[in-house]
Amino acid sequence: MTAYWLMKSEPHVYSFEDLVNDKTTHWDGVRNYQARNFMRDKMKIGDYVLFYHSNHKPPHVAGVAKVHKEGYPDFTAFDSESKYFDASSTQDNPRWIMVDIEAISALENIVSLADLKENPALEDMLVVQRGQRLSVQPVDKEHFDEVLRMSGTSLDA
Repeated sequence: MTAYWLMKSEPHVYSFEDLVNDKTTHWDGVRNYQARNFMRDKMKIGDYVLFYHSNHKPPHVAGVAKVHKEGYPDFTAFDSESKYFDASSTQDNPRWIMVDIEAISALENIVSLADLKENPALEDMLVVQRGQRLSVQPVDKEHFDEVLRMSGTSLDA
């Protein structure tokens, strides 16, 4: 059964345009246990992802991706030169997980956080909740579909 997600990235670090150019990427550096558990336990190949640009004016949903590879150890945690290094994470007992995603489609029109918040149909969507800062979060199918409708985007899926 297909699940739906929202994944946040700062566009100056890695943008949806970067994903389109790269076609696929690993989603590394997640250092929140709840977000890690989503990637480790719940995300499956073929799940859809709303790619969200955070720390941007305005913050917005920029595109749609799919999970391309299910959770596996985040190798940046093992690299002492990486800003995501974690000495307590080992090859035998990895603490952090990542998934690979692939670009599907840029949105016809970005959907800003303000627009998400103004839509009553999205009032229960996690990204619009006060204090919700998870970089990886589940999205209800109805919310996913509404964001696509708001953007004027249709997926051939």
